Amino acid sequence: MTGRGYENAGYRRLFDGDGLSVGLGLPLTGVRESTPAVDEEVRLAKRAESLGFDGLWARDVPTFWPRFGDAGGAFDTWPLLSHLAAHTDDVALGTSSVVLPLRHPIHLAKSAATVDRLSGGRLVLGVASGDRDPEYPAFDVDPDERGELVRERVDAMRAIWRGEFPEIEGSWGRLDGDLDVLPKPTTETLPLLPTGNSRQSEAWIADHGDGWLFYHLPESTLQSYLDRWRDRTDDKPFAIAVRVAIADDPAAGPDPLHLGFRAGVEWFRDYFGRLESYGLDHAIVGLEADDPEAAMETFAAEVLGEF
Repeated sequence: MTGRGYENAGYRRLFDGDGLSVGLGLPLTGVRESTPAVDEEVRLAKRAESLGFDGLWARDVPTFWPRFGDAGGAFDTWPLLSHLAAHTDDVALGTSSVVLPLRHPIHLAKSAATVDRLSGGRLVLGVASGDRDPEYPAFDVDPDERGELVRERVDAMRAIWRGEFPEIEGSWGRLDGDLDVLPKPTTETLPLLPTGNSRQSEAWIADHGDGWLFYHLPESTLQSYLDRWRDRTDDKPFAIAVRVAIADDPAAGPDPLHLGFRAGVEWFRDYFGRLESYGLDHAIVGLEADDPEAAMETFAAEVLGEF
């Protein structure tokens, strides 16, 4: 899969191959309603890289809303990815996904370019409009303006990364050519993957994104999305996130989970094979397991080895 010529090392790791690549969603320890042990997260991240997973994807969850039931790993996205960059070598580092309406574009551009530099160009940015209702008043953001804010921040970040002393303005403020934002990323701009619809049209996503990141979709729905996406663009990737719980019985059929399945490795081997045959470029696997390392090893040996 080739892009537009400026994509960084992380984007190439995920999308330059002919088939399906697979990454893991953080937190790897499975701790989602409190703060994970960072040493264990790092150890598992290094193990994931050694097992051949192509990406590690950090959540952007500014606040913990117990009704949602997921703190997203608790750690702030940028220092977490910087820490992982220092303890890994080649694996892509992704965000899934940065909530653009809650972030100032100058801070976003600077933080992302910093992680990209510190990681040797391994950062890939999933970006989104957000889905946790109480966060918008907490940040004094009108949720009805999310779509416009996504577009505005994408334009601002691109301008900051691409140019010196840019002249841009928006509801967030103004850069009038007297100030620059450093560092610049390792490439002309950073790859951006809008997540879900991000309150945008498919045409906008195809024109302004470097790929499309989606939630888990039923297979027939995924096929229709992929067909439409290929009609719009034949050189930009499509990725999904899917929860995976490995059953003790290798031959066990699938039981639905929220945004995924519990099943045996034989079924998952066939399932990911079908995803590859549909033309899916990348899958972010959220492993659900009491023993995360054992689940990673089982998935790598019994499923990932097929790709």
